[in-house]
Amino acid sequence: MEYKYTSRSITDTMELAENIESEKFPGMVICLDGELGSGKTVFVKGFAKSLGITETITSPTFNLIKEYNSGEMPLYHMDVYRLENNCETIGFNDYFNKDAVCIIEWSDMICDCLPEERLQIKFKIIDENTRILILEPFGRKYEDLVNSVL
Repeated sequence: MEYKYTSRSITDTMELAENIESEKFPGMVICLDGELGSGKTVFVKGFAKSLGITETITSPTFNLIKEYNSGEMPLYHMDVYRLENNCETIGFNDYFNKDAVCIIEWSDMICDCLPEERLQIKFKIIDENTRILILEPFGRKYEDLVNSVL
């Protein structure tokens, strides 16, 4: 089942991320998809802020994975847009199976490597400020999470 959330500002997107963070659990995987400038990194910033991470959050486009360990729980921020190799050689499963949260930008590029249970969020640009976020939970704990925050 898909759920829709309308974000009318950066603040709205960050608040949704903060609400999802409040329901976090070890091994959580959040997949973000949408065109450039749609709000994926803004979402990660809101999540990281709520997690207590004080470092500056930027898209890890050229690093592939940025690890933040200064919050309540480790956050692994991945951007697979430029991934050219087979994703299995990167060792994503090692990250998915840790007591941390993984947020993956451009996850549609590695569909075959994603865990079965995850939260998929698609960002659609409506206008300069408005985004429609389509949340699709895969697995019971993600369904429960979405129902508790929307």
